[in-house]
Amino acid sequence: MPSSEPTFAELLAGCERSAVHLEMRDGYAVDEEDADLRAWRRSGQRDADPTSAYWAPWVDLISSTVARGVTVRRARVVSEPVSEYIRYEHAATGVNVAAGERVRWLPRRRASDLALPGNDFWLFDDRLIRWHHFSGDGTWVEDELSDDPAAVKLCADAFEAVWARATPHDQYELH
Repeated sequence: MPSSEPTFAELLAGCERSAVHLEMRDGYAVDEEDADLRAWRRSGQRDADPTSAYWAPWVDLISSTVARGVTVRRARVVSEPVSEYIRYEHAATGVNVAAGERVRWLPRRRASDLALPGNDFWLFDDRLIRWHHFSGDGTWVEDELSDDPAAVKLCADAFEAVWARATPHDQYELH
């Protein structure tokens, strides 16, 4: 991402009302998660300490955003039975919720008739999209910003359709 583009923290800082995130992959290969994922595979325990070096920056960012009155929601469309990565992700989602995010899960089979964009995204104040582009193995490739009105409408409508059908995190059981 060119340095002229705002960071994620800057995009959140510019939010006045809402930031929504739609995740649709069953696995991600995120470098920052490597050590934690390996530890989880060995022990079955996930770092869920909001004050840990791993989580504190995210918790601070989200909690300060929510404290300003911005609603932060995340929806995950997942295949069932869920992948190992989704089990790993689910194991610490309570930290996201405690930070102020609202998180819901939608089984992919219940999303078949929804028009969804081809990539994961963040949508800020229903005006700016931050697309996430990944390679086939889940490695992050790049982010791309767009304020195209048709794409913004697609993302807003897709997110709300997923959100309406999805199960809140505290009620979702892994299958």
